[in-house]
Amino acid sequence: MRALVVRRYGSPEVFESQQVPDPQPKAGELLIRVKAIGINFADLLQRMGIYPGTPKPPFIPGLEIAGVVEKVVEGSRPPEGEQFKPGDAVTALTNFNAYAEWVVAPARQVHRLPAGMKFDDGAAIPVNYLTAYHSMFTMSNLQPGDRILIHGAAGGVGIAAVQLARARGLVTFGTAGPAKQEYLRKMGVDHAIDYEKSDFVDVVRKFAPDGIEMVMDPIGGKSFSRSYKCLGPGGRLVVYGFSAAAGPGGKRSVLRGLTALLQTPRFSPLKLMGESISVIGVNLGRMQSRTALMRSELDEIFQMYSTGKIKPVISKTFPLDQGAVAHQYMHDRKNIGKVILSVK
Repeated sequence: MRALVVRRYGSPEVFESQQVPDPQPKAGELLIRVKAIGINFADLLQRMGIYPGTPKPPFIPGLEIAGVVEKVVEGSRPPEGEQFKPGDAVTALTNFNAYAEWVVAPARQVHRLPAGMKFDDGAAIPVNYLTAYHSMFTMSNLQPGDRILIHGAAGGVGIAAVQLARARGLVTFGTAGPAKQEYLRKMGVDHAIDYEKSDFVDVVRKFAPDGIEMVMDPIGGKSFSRSYKCLGPGGRLVVYGFSAAAGPGGKRSVLRGLTALLQTPRFSPLKLMGESISVIGVNLGRMQSRTALMRSELDEIFQMYSTGKIKPVISKTFPLDQGAVAHQYMHDRKNIGKVILSVK
């Protein structure tokens, strides 16, 4: 099969389109013919070698796909519902290995697509919407009227969080660059913040002097401590990324990573208790043992999709062989929403 392989850690040009052996499913797994692949910022970090658990090169990156079941192996019944069968349209969370024509995935990580859902949407939903939903409603138990600050509100997880917040009646603050401010307002962000011109802490405190209920921060470094300052009693800081460690243009930068690490605050349990604030880490890759929880969350997300409450925003679709171009497009912050790789 054809796959996009990371030959060595580095900038996007390290990708190489190669013919590699077809994957062979084992008991409990499905073979899926890939139609669309969702690109996440985590994939960019994998390519640079700074994402936790990244294999040594050469390897195939990627965490989510949508496609068609090709082969069902004995023991691959889903935790609930009907047995998968060849021809089923599905989405799957993968442990790397997504940038390819074929993928093998455990049945517990495969979910049928709702009737009529396009493959691009199916590949755009799992990582982004599960990250947002799990952070906001499972871990943080946000209620209608609560206020949330979403960093990178025009990105994949950011747009998912904004849509989910609007569906649940939350008040939204969202940061993005100057070119994306109008889009934030069109999405319905209540308080759009241009991070190049405004201090987001000042903006939040202007409208919520006593602090807000939640901040979603994928940036890291000093951003964590500044996000913390936005919270009031009962507030939750959710950290789900560390983009501050990524060098400009997609190059790995040890100095930048160390600087971001040194700027990361150390949260004292006694201080957290005294201020009644929570710091929550979210990593979907560590949730694979919580199959029932993940499936119930994705069921709810798909139900919201089917009723029109959410809809992935596809920024741009690239052919599989143009994965390097797609990664550079994201490094250049050109995307609003999800970037997809299409497999013909």
